[in-house]
This record gives sequence, C-alpha cells and structure tokens, in this order.
Amino acid sequence: MTESKAMILGCSGLALTSEEKAFYRGERPWGFILFGRNISEAEQITDLVAELRDSVGWHAPVLIDQEGGRVQRIRPPVFSRYPSGQALGDLYRRDPALGLRAAWLMSRLHAFDLSSLGIDVDCLPVLDVPVEGSSNVIGDRAYGGDPETVIAMGRAAAEGLKAGGLLPVMKHMPGHGRGFADSHLELPVVTVSRDELEAHDFPPFIAMKDELMAMTCHLVFTAIDPDNPATTSRKVIDGIIRQHIGFTGLLLSDDSSMNALSGTIGERAANIIAGGCDIVLHCNGHMDEMLDVVANVPPLAGLSLARAKAVEAGFAAPDSADEAELRAEFEAMFAIV
Repeated sequence: MTESKAMILGCSGLALTSEEKAFYRGERPWGFILFGRNISEAEQITDLVAELRDSVGWHAPVLIDQEGGRVQRIRPPVFSRYPSGQALGDLYRRDPALGLRAAWLMSRLHAFDLSSLGIDVDCLPVLDVPVEGSSNVIGDRAYGGDPETVIAMGRAAAEGLKAGGLLPVMKHMPGHGRGFADSHLELPVVTVSRDELEAHDFPPFIAMKDELMAMTCHLVFTAIDPDNPATTSRKVIDGIIRQHIGFTGLLLSDDSSMNALSGTIGERAANIIAGGCDIVLHCNGHMDEMLDVVANVPPLAGLSLARAKAVEAGFAAPDSADEAELRAEFEAMFAIV
C-alpha cells in the first residue's frame, strides 16, 4: 500500500461530498479530525466516520477535541456536557484522590462515548500551565496553575482514555500557558527566560513524554527561537521537544489555518514539515486550502512513518468496566446534563 501523506484533514459538513471522497482517496491523509460543523446526531457521526475511513481504504485514525467545558465538539443531546479541566482541578485541590479519580472517570466516559461512534483519538489532556494574565484561550481548560497539579491530572486523564481503547494527544507542546494572545487570531510571543520555561512550562510534557502523540503550540519563545513559532521551529522541535523534553512520539502541528502562522496555507504546511513536525493538521475542511496543503506535504517516511506506525499499533482493547456504574460515580461528583 502507498504510504499515507503526513497530514490530518477536516471535512466540510455532516456527510462527505463526492469531491471530498475522491480527494481523500487520491491524496491519502493519515487521519481526520471532526468539529462542530460535522456533528448532528449519533448515527450521522458514525456514518461520517465510516465514510472517512472508506475514502482512504483503511482504518485511519479519527480525532476530535472532546475535553469538556468550552471545548467539547459533541454536546447534548448526543452526549452529556462535561466539566472543564479547571473544575476537575478544583476538585483535586480540595481532595487529591477524588480529583484524580474524576479525571480518570471523565476520560473513561469520553472513551465510552467516542468509541461508540468509531472515533478513536481524543485531543486531551491539556498540559498547559497558565500564568496570571495569560489569554483565556487556555484559561479554564487547564487543570491548574502549577506543574504538579497538571502532571497528576494529565496522567489520570490519559490513562482513562487508554483504558477505554482510545489514544490521547497531549497539547500544546512545549506549553501554551504563557500565551498573552489567542493564537487562533494572532501570534503570541513569550519573552521569559529558558530557566523559567524549564521550571514551569515544560515539566508536564517531560512527565508524560512516553505518550504516543502530542500537538504543538503556535507561540514564539524568544529565549529559544525569536524568529519562528514552536510549530515551525527546528530549534524548539529538535532542541526542546525532542532533546530536552525527550518526546519521541508522533508530533502533530496545531491547526495550520490559525492566524498565528504567517504565509499562505501551502507555505505554512511546508514550514511545519521543514520545522520538524511529523504531521500537518488542517481543520477547517475548505477544499481550496486543503489543495494547498497536499501540494506541500510529503508521504510519511523515515522516523515520521515509524512514529505513525507506533500509533497505529498502540490502540488496545478497552477494559471491561461497567459504563453505568462509572457514569453514576462521576455524576455523584458533578451534576452533568
């Protein structure tokens, strides 16, 4: 089989158009990602996931951002509304054992939910450690403002997903907590010293460096590379993510259509690959942009291919947990609707 290309793509609506089917078949993205525009009801989502995989002819990974709180793509009435990372962190600060159990439980429930639709990757946990005054683009998505809380809760969240047969994606490496701007809209610049970053921002990613997947952040760290955001920076990806943090897994860019990145969509895709990311993530499903992405993204090869194969081999059967029991336990902690 010809290798997939180094990209994860979105799609435009609730079902694939004939143009999208032909495009994916010809261009072979390694995976897909779903957003709110792709969500109606459970049967429709299941059908769309099956269509996506059928278009590339194999069981390609299908990702979603299903964190809880503000970032939850599938909402009531399809699935319950889950609490934010901060709400889980608040419970942890009152009762650490209960907080860790809640983080594990919520991820295990996400796994029950998502696997029922065929979705097998959740872009969670958020390992960013916000500082006072930073943009609320992370805000209450974070478990807390100290690395120790984020490490403990992030580990529990990742383990809950894996117990349910899903794989996690750590985000946003090497840390979005100091972004004083929303990287969806503009490029945040972080000016603190490397020592400060090593003490506060990098530790959660070091603690969880053995996970199979991570997503970058579109932030400039002037102490490391004043000229390029992390997503397109050799200095950040090789020097910090691969060497200092020690992450050897599959590295996805954050969304290449976010305005923190400069240049055309095609130039961004080329810069993401040149910077050392394994996979270009493009989320909005706009065909004209996707055509620019595929013209600038190579087939998976070398270390990137090996990392992708490790992900493909990393899916495991779920445990035998009782969904109703776990849901009742979680609902005793949080009134979810």
